[in-house]
Amino acid sequence: MANVVVVQPSRAPSTWQSGVMDCCDDMGVCLCGCFCYFCLGCQIASDMDECCLCGTTYALRSVYRNKYGIQGSMCSDWMYHWACSPCTLCQLKRDIKARKQQGIF
Repeated sequence: MANVVVVQPSRAPSTWQSGVMDCCDDMGVCLCGCFCYFCLGCQIASDMDECCLCGTTYALRSVYRNKYGIQGSMCSDWMYHWACSPCTLCQLKRDIKARKQQGIF
């Protein structure tokens, strides 16, 4: 009789490398997010091998969150995006930079 997989293996839950409101941790990203929002979105989309038009959407945040096992939901992604789009975009870029430095991006 074959072994039946009852529970799929998964990685340990992860967290964001920085908070949504930690914009001043990286002033370059912060300024880009505030004054050139769509440019930052395109940089993020490029980092993730996605279409530039997807860079500023909460769906891209959800894809990233799921890829790295970061806890949350599409609803929370939408709420963060709705409340402060530049802050959430900056958080995503800071997280990408941190994971690149750690060699896990």
